[in-house]
Amino acid sequence: MRIREARFEDAEAIARVHVGSWKTTYPGLVPQAHLDALRVEDGIVRWRERLDGHGPLTLVAEDEAGVFGFASGGAMLHPVDGFEGELAAIYLLASHQRRGAGAKLVREMARGLRDQGFRSMVVWALRENPACGFYERMGGVRVAEQPIEIGGLTLPEVAFGWREIETLIT
Repeated sequence: MRIREARFEDAEAIARVHVGSWKTTYPGLVPQAHLDALRVEDGIVRWRERLDGHGPLTLVAEDEAGVFGFASGGAMLHPVDGFEGELAAIYLLASHQRRGAGAKLVREMARGLRDQGFRSMVVWALRENPACGFYERMGGVRVAEQPIEIGGLTLPEVAFGWREIETLIT
């Protein structure tokens, strides 16, 4: 497994991971009609825009078969007092979860954010997302909660924060 900075040509692979992980992670948490409407083709367009050299830091996790995970982050999109950087997205295909890739992506994102001058970081997750336990095991502490609308449904979202991003970098 290798973690590297994403390139423009990774847009399709990232979109496939993004859509695929939503469809396996969120059934029962978000409206099924929303999940059914997700299309890789739409994601490719969005990821090409983000990977044009001006978007947020995006990392991919890959093995001999190709990209199976990614993380993206930078300046705060959803501000939380006392925090500077945000891990805006982290997704892995279900087949590659619980093998250490998520932790490596979080650590490398923390390193990248630190290198950009950020000293702290948050990540937002649906309160019922199974990944919440992962963020807590990584040392994240619940620091905020807000509502988010997905597919016409308002859901609770929680922020896990690391006040010292250095604690994630090993």
